[in-house]
Amino acid sequence: MSSPDDTPSGARFAALGILLSKLGGLAREMVFARFFGVGPHADVCRSALRAPNVLQNLLGEQTLSAAFIPFYSRMLAEGRREDAGRFAGAVFGLLVVLVAGLAILGMLLAPAIVSVLAAGFRADAALVAAGEITVDRFPLTVRAVRIIFPMTAFLVLSAWALGVLNSHRRFLLPYLSPLVWNASIISALLWAAGGLGGISSAGASLVDLERWLFAVCFGALAGGLLQFGVQMPLVLRLMKGFRFSVSPRVEGVRAALRALGPALAGRGVVQLSIYVDMFLGSWLAGGALSAIGYAVILINLPLGVFGMSVAAAELPELASADPEHVGNRMTKRIRRALCQSAFVVAPSIVGFLVFGYLVAGFVFRGGSFTSEDNLLVYLVLCAYTLGLLASTISRLLQNAFFALRDTRTPARIASVRLATSAVFGAALMLILDRFSVRSTFDLPATGDDLFLGAVGLGLAASIGAWCELALLQRALGRQVPELRIPVKQILTSFGWAVLLAIPGLMLWRLLPAWGVAAQAAIVLPCYVLSYLGAAWWRDAPEIELWLGRGRRRLR
Repeated sequence: MSSPDDTPSGARFAALGILLSKLGGLAREMVFARFFGVGPHADVCRSALRAPNVLQNLLGEQTLSAAFIPFYSRMLAEGRREDAGRFAGAVFGLLVVLVAGLAILGMLLAPAIVSVLAAGFRADAALVAAGEITVDRFPLTVRAVRIIFPMTAFLVLSAWALGVLNSHRRFLLPYLSPLVWNASIISALLWAAGGLGGISSAGASLVDLERWLFAVCFGALAGGLLQFGVQMPLVLRLMKGFRFSVSPRVEGVRAALRALGPALAGRGVVQLSIYVDMFLGSWLAGGALSAIGYAVILINLPLGVFGMSVAAAELPELASADPEHVGNRMTKRIRRALCQSAFVVAPSIVGFLVFGYLVAGFVFRGGSFTSEDNLLVYLVLCAYTLGLLASTISRLLQNAFFALRDTRTPARIASVRLATSAVFGAALMLILDRFSVRSTFDLPATGDDLFLGAVGLGLAASIGAWCELALLQRALGRQVPELRIPVKQILTSFGWAVLLAIPGLMLWRLLPAWGVAAQAAIVLPCYVLSYLGAAWWRDAPEIELWLGRGRRRLR
């Protein structure tokens, strides 16, 4: 079993895997933006990928982290590898039966699922008949969901494999595996379009756009199978005593199922929040859902790469500790993890707020993605960025509850976040959707007008994130009174990030009126390198930790 000081190494491997995976996702979104821009087919693509993912998100990484990893890690820590293998095999068998049935049911109920999750799409038919719009998103989304739904079964099983590998302190491969999913989607889309020569869709017909859309769906289905398959050889090599079964009488399975209920409830509330946004966004002007999708993929880079990697590395260590001493161990580990996360999340937040227009333009600009699209995605990105720190800290605190075998408290608090985000979201989106991007910022007409309702949903999500953090901190403080969030260290990271954004901002203002990609290529590296250089100069312990030389100092 690893020592406490092994966690930084695990976090680095997890961060590397997640970083490469997120870059694969970013590449996928870059291709999406150039083919579909911000418009109805992008909305369909976004909704079709998200609607079936309710299954993956409910039974995915965080749920299994709460219900599976603590029991499996404890068996490994006690030297009971055979028992751990049998336990993992029984959980795997039950998951196979469950997700296979749910996948078939989802395909049959696709019209009802889309009617609930994207109810606003039902109004498209009347608008098409009236000549106000050209694309009816509802039937396209139903067809796409039927193709994609089986993919989620493989992604759930992939999350089980990730839990096994994380418990064995193998962090790189499971977080790299989504690369094959993204590669499969990109390959299918480029194949359908005839290669990179078809990447500009400004003059594409509706037939072409539909063909590209369904190529994405079939690519996602194949990619789900590949993502699961690449992990299995290492999983089978590491596990001892693995036996496929569907028996709940295997040791540990009943206890895991009892923990699964509250974890599902908590995860269900979190995912319900996502689908509430999808439901609300479906009533907004066309392009709102796709603008949110582009912004969220950027937000998920720092949140996924750094917040998730640190949390993933910490959970097996906390879960394998003696329950009588987990509180004392938790105080040190959570404090260090928060400092480690804040060091990289703080400049990301400042960077998105100050340079987010350049970031979005550098990643997505081109093809059908116009300057108006760029501005809307930047504004939505800013709205979600305001809650990024709260989401990062909350992920770590949720894992602390999981380590304490308490999955009910995060579930209750997540329900409060959902209610808060939904109420504020419904109000803010209706207010802001009255204002168009073009008229508000005096832009020339370049296509269909876009509106600001998506910004309201982003602001509401950030309000909900801070509400959740406040409640998690108060609840955890009752169980671990000595735990304190290192506010001073977090503010130090933010102070340096703000200070070092100033030279980059001045440089941006002084540059000639080049294209956004050229400006971003100069300004963004200036900001990143100045922040890292200052951290190196002041001998910040976090930079040494990420580079692998901070163990002695942080002991």
